[in-house]
Amino acid sequence: RANESPIDIWNNCYTGIENANWVLLKVPNTKMTNEARKKAILGEAYFLRAFFHWFLTKNFGDVVIRIKASQSINDAYVGKSPKADVYKQIFQDLDSAEANLPDYSGSLIKGRPCREAAAALYAKAALYSENWAVSLREAQKVLNSANGVGLMDNVMDVYDATREDAARKENLWAFEAESMTNGRSSQIMSLYGPPGSAAPAYGATSYGSAFAYQAFFDSFDPKDKRRQLMDTNYVNKQGVVVHQASITPVTTHGVLVKKYADRNSVGGSHATNIPILRVADVYLIAAEAEARLNGATANAYLYINTVRGRAGLDGLTEGLGKDAFIAAVLQERSWELYAEGDRWYDLTRTNTFQQVIPGAVNDVYRTRNPQARNQYFPIPQTEVNANNLLEQNPAWK
Repeated sequence: RANESPIDIWNNCYTGIENANWVLLKVPNTKMTNEARKKAILGEAYFLRAFFHWFLTKNFGDVVIRIKASQSINDAYVGKSPKADVYKQIFQDLDSAEANLPDYSGSLIKGRPCREAAAALYAKAALYSENWAVSLREAQKVLNSANGVGLMDNVMDVYDATREDAARKENLWAFEAESMTNGRSSQIMSLYGPPGSAAPAYGATSYGSAFAYQAFFDSFDPKDKRRQLMDTNYVNKQGVVVHQASITPVTTHGVLVKKYADRNSVGGSHATNIPILRVADVYLIAAEAEARLNGATANAYLYINTVRGRAGLDGLTEGLGKDAFIAAVLQERSWELYAEGDRWYDLTRTNTFQQVIPGAVNDVYRTRNPQARNQYFPIPQTEVNANNLLEQNPAWK
C-alpha cells in the first residue's frame, strides 16, 4: 500500500498469480489425509488469483490473464485481454473459491479467507465492473450470513490490535501484522504516527509523513465516531500537547490518522491488522448496487444507515433521487474507509477523479490537475520490452 510503484504492483500481483497457478496445478493430485484442508487450499488459491487479477485491472485496465503455471519460457509471452474478460475470469475464480472455502468461523486460521470473504471480494469486483445485480447478490450473501459475520459495535475496535480476534467478524480478510521477531509487519504505523510522540499514543517509532487534509477532517459531523480515528494534536514524550502545526515537516495542516496506531509496537513493527475486505464496506457496496439497480429504495437506505448508525450518526432521510443517493454513498465510503486504500479507486471507477482531485489541495499541493490518462497506470516499460505480445496502454504510448 505504501511506496508501491506500478512495476511493484505488476510484479507482486503476477508473482501471486503464478504461485496460485502452481497450487492449482499440483494440489489436486497431492495425497492429503485432511480432505477439508485440501479443499480449502484450492479455494484460497482461486481467491488469491481472483484478488490479484482484480488488483491489476483496477490499476492498469486491460491486463494479461494468467491461469496456467509457467512451465516454459514460451508461457511468458501472453498479450493483454480486455477488462471485461478479466472480470469474467475473476468471477469464475470466485465461483470456485466460494465452492471450496469454509464458512466464516472463529476457529479459522487467521489471514486465510473464508467463503464470506470470497463473496465480499465478488461483490466489490462486480461493483467495479458495473455488474450491479451480481454485486448486490454477493453482498447479500455476506450480510445475510448466519455464521457470525457483522459490524463491531464500536468502530474503534476494528483497528485495535488487542481486539483483532473479535474484529475478524468485520475484518473478513486483512493483512495480519505481527510485531514479534520474524513477524510480518509493515511501515504503515510509522508513516501515520507523528514524530516524537509519547510511545503509548501511536507507536514506538513514528515519523508522521502521511496525514489527512484539514478539509477532510472538517467534513465530518462532530458526532461521527470515525473522526476519533484522526487527531489535530498529540502528546509528545515530555507530556506536552502539541498542535498539528508541529506534527510534520511537510505541512502545518496535516491531520493525523490513528487507524494504525499500536501502543505496544516493537520498534517500527506494529500488530494492528490492515483491513482489505470488511463488512462495513460490503454494506456500502450493497447500498450503491441496490441504488444503481432500483434507485434509492428502502433497502438501499437500510444498508447505508446501518453504517451511519454504528458511527453515531442519524440515518439519511429518505427522499433522495438516485444520483444524489449514490453521491451520498460515495461520500460515506470516504468517511468510513479513509486510509484503507479505497478512495482513489472509487474516483477512478466512477471516472470522477478529474472533478474531485483538483479540490484536494493544501499549502504543499497548491494545484492538482490529473489528466484523463491518470485513470490507469502505464504498463511497466520493462514488461513491454520483454514481451512482444504486450502493448502499452494507449494513453501512455
